[in-house]
Amino acid sequence: MATPLTWQTAARGESHRWKVLGVGVAANASFSAASAGIPTTAVWLRSGYHLGNAELGLALGAMGLGVAVSELPWGMLTDRWGDRPVLLAGLAATAAALFAMALFVVPHGGHPVPALGWLVFGMCLTGLVGGSVNGSSGRAVMAWFREGERGLAMSIRQTAVPLGGGLGALVLPWLAASHGFAAVYGVLAAMCAVSGAFAWRWLHEPSFAQTSAGVARAPAPEAEPLRDTQIWRVVLGIGLLCSPQMAVLTFATVFLHDAAHLGIAAISGTMAVVQAGAMAMRVWSGRYTDRRGNRRAYMRGSTLVAAASFAVLAAALEGFDASGTLLMALVAFAGICVSAWHGVAYTELATLAGTARAGTALGMANTAVYAGLFVTPLAIPHLLAAGSWGAVWFVAGLCALGAYPLFPKPRRP
Repeated sequence: MATPLTWQTAARGESHRWKVLGVGVAANASFSAASAGIPTTAVWLRSGYHLGNAELGLALGAMGLGVAVSELPWGMLTDRWGDRPVLLAGLAATAAALFAMALFVVPHGGHPVPALGWLVFGMCLTGLVGGSVNGSSGRAVMAWFREGERGLAMSIRQTAVPLGGGLGALVLPWLAASHGFAAVYGVLAAMCAVSGAFAWRWLHEPSFAQTSAGVARAPAPEAEPLRDTQIWRVVLGIGLLCSPQMAVLTFATVFLHDAAHLGIAAISGTMAVVQAGAMAMRVWSGRYTDRRGNRRAYMRGSTLVAAASFAVLAAALEGFDASGTLLMALVAFAGICVSAWHGVAYTELATLAGTARAGTALGMANTAVYAGLFVTPLAIPHLLAAGSWGAVWFVAGLCALGAYPLFPKPRRP
């Protein structure tokens, strides 16, 4: 006799996959609003918690450390237990962690500022539990979509990262400046809770019939992802190419404030443009590579374009006295270029691993990505102390260029 879940999934047509994709977008956007949105409050975080640039880098990197430590275990648990329980548990725990920060780890008028250690602990804990979102939602999308659709589907899912970051860039700086960080963390907790409700309602495994029809499963890989050299190369390339993106997300607001002397409206607007442009480019790139079958060539080309965009930004700082408007435009352009490739690369990685092991492979990739989120904001203050903002953006371009030989060569026709 079929279980209730089997009866439920059998009753769902292929159109249900778009609801699953919507759940993946909502889950990733809610966590991204925290991981990519909180850094847009860096100026207010620095003043509100009385931090120096090095302490600010540690606080901003702590969430990345938490995700980097937990991503692979969460991905392996997803392959073993399934998408639904992991995503539900992760969203609930992330909402609880952010709510606890809103209660206990915020500066209040007339009260001592929370110690740096508590802020770092809260950020790290949020990353530890929030790391469940990426691999579980990605595996769900791979399970419900066919080859030929997956590039677009995964790219749409990856738009959740700039979508959440864009919402954070528009709302969180204003909340931090006007209502304090209790409001910042409280709003983020509510977003995770609402996404958890969506997952409870719509996220289910595809039925056996749908799996047999080819909607869900890809051929199993010959080797486990952790033992596959090609998968490791793609993972390392993704992690390296994300480092300049993390530089934009974590310290572009400080750069625009300190070097370009811009106000809250211009800073928030610039970061929102970065996220909106990244969303549009991710959807376009997924559709484009699905039609052309050229994911690998696109991944390699993206590294070159991103490296060139940061080189131009660095040259503008070192070569002449650039205006604030020009610096806003160059930061937005570089941020979009270095964010456009995500869905394509994640699709290629999951395809190499096979759907049954996609959770592990995506967990490996996100471990590398969020390790970069931890290391990058720690390194930037030291680069600034030793050189200048031009040196920071030049090194970011070198990181992007370094990913080129790690991505696989295009297949010959």
